[in-house]
Amino acid sequence: MKAEIVAVGTELLLGQIVNTNAQYLAESCAGIGIDVYYQTVVGDNVDRIVSALRIASERADIVICTGGLGPTMDDLTRDALGQHVGAELVMDDEGMRKIEAYFAERGAVMVESNRRQALTLAGADVLPNDTGMAVGTALRRDGKLYVLLPGPPRELKPMFDRYAKPWLRANMNDALPLFSKSLKFAGIGESGLEHALLDLIESQADPTIAPYAKEGEVMIRLTSRASTEAEAFAKMAETEAEIRRRVGDHLYAEEDVSLDAVIVRLLRERGATLAAAESCTGGLFADMTTSHPGSSEAFAGGIVSYTNAAKTALLGVSESLLSGPGAPGAVSAETAASMAEGARKRLGTTFAVSFTGVAGPGPSADGKPAGLVYLGVAEEGKATEVRELKLSGSREIVKLRACRAGFYELWKRLR
Repeated sequence: MKAEIVAVGTELLLGQIVNTNAQYLAESCAGIGIDVYYQTVVGDNVDRIVSALRIASERADIVICTGGLGPTMDDLTRDALGQHVGAELVMDDEGMRKIEAYFAERGAVMVESNRRQALTLAGADVLPNDTGMAVGTALRRDGKLYVLLPGPPRELKPMFDRYAKPWLRANMNDALPLFSKSLKFAGIGESGLEHALLDLIESQADPTIAPYAKEGEVMIRLTSRASTEAEAFAKMAETEAEIRRRVGDHLYAEEDVSLDAVIVRLLRERGATLAAAESCTGGLFADMTTSHPGSSEAFAGGIVSYTNAAKTALLGVSESLLSGPGAPGAVSAETAASMAEGARKRLGTTFAVSFTGVAGPGPSADGKPAGLVYLGVAEEGKATEVRELKLSGSREIVKLRACRAGFYELWKRLR
């Protein structure tokens, strides 16, 4: 079945908030066999919302609206759908009792406009709001399915999962659901991955192969339509095996998870520990590592040694490496190695990574180009290795790409 998502809210058109609801709903719909072909954003104007609903109902079987269910006069989605299908607004008594109880429990005065949040349409099914006050609406009319959901994600997501999704399943045709599997890769770019799999992508049918990319990571999403997940995964097996044969050396996860999360998990599983010595990345690597639960079991700490004096005092980097005639300088393989070794010894860890380079824009004081970064990896009982990176992009992107490279180097040692 074909669906259209209609997001209502002038604030969306003005760019004041990001429409994350559409992404969530599109992905959720795919999981139950609904193909979202269109997404529309319309402001808080009843005539324009009615027009958007008319157009959506002409080209889709299911119309899912988000936003415009609140208590104010510019919350007009229910009114617009009522005009579109010729249904009157009616009060949901249970929803109204919940709103009244909310204000009574807090000893607050309920203004009359709050009653609007308990309105639905005659002949519709009410979708309860477990995390807010505005009730949702699910209506079947003239062969079309309409679902109205509140705009705040903390209200929309549980309402859709608990109530709208079962209602849609019960009212849909016998469409087979879609099942997806994510394969995450590192150390290879989107173009390189696509080149390695180009013939598979060009000849795809079922399963389909869709590449996605973000900084330092690439994902392949395999998708198949089947009665059960087991049946879908069986259909994907041959394609997945061929992908693994070609680029398996870069495959680090079979789910949509970041490489830094995988590193934390691998370190914990192996009882290994990690330290960081950062210059040009300014603590970003440590921040990414500690953003995951349980990281305290694996990450001992990080040292941000931005100046030469800090590198010497905190990490024991020799002044002869940093300055003087013929010295390699702060941005060098030698300094990166010394930083990594110093961090590992001082913090007593299994591994340590170091970053020293020029984040940019523009060259460093000694003429080193922007984007030149040296990444050091020290490991207990093994020789320290250094990788030279020549990165491009803004200052923030250079720092992020350097950190991603650090996680990749660790993954190669831990996998």
